[in-house]
Amino acid sequence: MTILVLHGPNLNLLGTREPDVYGKTTLAEIDAMVAEAAKPAAVVSFQSNHEGELIDKLQEQAWDGVLLNPGGFTHTSVALRDAISSIAASVVEVHLSNIYAREEFRQRSLVSGVCTGVVSGFGAQSYLLGLQALLKEKA
Repeated sequence: MTILVLHGPNLNLLGTREPDVYGKTTLAEIDAMVAEAAKPAAVVSFQSNHEGELIDKLQEQAWDGVLLNPGGFTHTSVALRDAISSIAASVVEVHLSNIYAREEFRQRSLVSGVCTGVVSGFGAQSYLLGLQALLKEKA
């Protein structure tokens, strides 16, 4: 089993960017936590600030499951939504912050409707909760 952990724009700045909103855990620490928790499944982690690169990675191979934090593309990307709906893998949308308790423009996700589920608001733990759901679904 191979799981893709896909991180959208600005997530490379985790740990230093608005730690009061996103926490102090770095992207490398999140990737390590997910890889450890996913064993024996293989985990491929990828971050990009570019929408097309995220779409290319989704379409790169037949992933068994995807953990996706689309970052700001959550609220703007029809193209990412279309890419998610075009692959067979289950996709769990994850967010560090509770997007529904934030600014009005952040409370709408364009990708949620084509994802298997959404985990939002638990900091780095959101990734582990999303992973747990993916692994249970595939068991």
